[in-house]
Amino acid sequence: MAGYAQDFMAADRPVRARDPRRLAELLGGPLPVAGHPELATVQRLLIAGEFGVPGSGAARGPGGASGAASGGAPPLGLAADWLTGVWNQCDARHDLGTLFAAAEEVCERWLVELLGLPAGTAMGLTSCRVTANLVCLAAAREHQLRRAGWAVNEQGLSAAPPLTVLVGEEAQVSVLRCLRLLGLGGAIRRVQTDDGGRMAVPHLRDLAQAAPAGLIVCGQVGSATCGSVDPLRAIAEVTHAHGGWLHLDGAFGLWAAASSRHRPLLDGAGQADSWTCDSHMWLDTPYDSGLAFCARPEPLRRAVGLHAEFAPGAGHTCRDPLDHRVELSQRARSLTLWALLHHLGRQGVADLVDRNCAAARRLAVRLAAEPGVEVLVPVRLNQLLLGIGDEAHTRAVVERLDSEGTCWVTPTRWRGHGAVRLSVRGRGAVGTAVEPVAAAFLAAHRAERRARR
Repeated sequence: MAGYAQDFMAADRPVRARDPRRLAELLGGPLPVAGHPELATVQRLLIAGEFGVPGSGAARGPGGASGAASGGAPPLGLAADWLTGVWNQCDARHDLGTLFAAAEEVCERWLVELLGLPAGTAMGLTSCRVTANLVCLAAAREHQLRRAGWAVNEQGLSAAPPLTVLVGEEAQVSVLRCLRLLGLGGAIRRVQTDDGGRMAVPHLRDLAQAAPAGLIVCGQVGSATCGSVDPLRAIAEVTHAHGGWLHLDGAFGLWAAASSRHRPLLDGAGQADSWTCDSHMWLDTPYDSGLAFCARPEPLRRAVGLHAEFAPGAGHTCRDPLDHRVELSQRARSLTLWALLHHLGRQGVADLVDRNCAAARRLAVRLAAEPGVEVLVPVRLNQLLLGIGDEAHTRAVVERLDSEGTCWVTPTRWRGHGAVRLSVRGRGAVGTAVEPVAAAFLAAHRAERRARR
């Protein structure tokens, strides 16, 4: 397995699954009665992987361009992740996994400083950004209702004071999903956005003024569609002027705070009350590794902390991971996170952000020079949003690119029209490395234009 992993990570691979029908044949059928030898099972998995696993990390294809803002685990991250499986300890309480709890506490301190968050901010390691958003928004709900004299843990929501949640028109679906799970779906109000997908502050101010007590505002640091960042300082001022809680969905964009060059794009981010991001986006930890940050630890612990006779916790002497997330039985995500932060350091994270953003800008310039290709939103970070024609042409180009295998792009919609989304990610996404991506994209675009003449 170690030899296969080395070969896999070193080779160029198609960026999408190649043969779903073959996968069904290899993995399907009835559950074996007598079972198979271990080596036969491993070999079957390896064969299936050749038909269904896209390239990962350096093997994701030239330039690291993808339709999703996610990278692949580097060898160090994979090694640390394997080690968590070897030890196989539950990373929930300090007494169950002292090493992992200590690593998480160190990561909390390192990341709060690296990302420019307020001193005393608490961090939870979650399964993904969805559960990170769930944790932070649960803390926001608990805090705002408690201010209104309502203990939601004991009294529920049926007769609770009203809350108002303001989100931008381009809000990521994971935020909306979490709000629904928290019983706040009916409290959502949409804030208009400008041509760059950023929340319009005048409209936010109008909605905040009309809202009853109990305001929660959800902003974005790096739109999943176009990479734009909301006007964070102005949003924070409006939110707090009305007694609200500001939550920022950082996705991949919060990592830009590590870069002195890109940090100004996040001006005002530190004034929020909670933040989320994914460490597999840009830091390239193996899946899954969501990060929840809360500047108010007490509402966080009241909202998601676990207190039971079988899980007494560490009391007041140690930090228990289970007080900062919803998961209980989970693998030790803190070990891979610690390993990559220790390896990269502050400068390494900043360099990774800077190189990917520069490569994205280079790719945008290269593509925008082609007739019929338009960069719909200025490239701020590492995301490109492209208009390349009508719906039929856009769909045909996407299908051609995704079947060819040099890069993976995804279709989306922007202002009612079809568009294409690209994220430039990974250790290999630097400088001229994006040229094969540009060449493949332009070749597909030109071929489809010729075919329609």
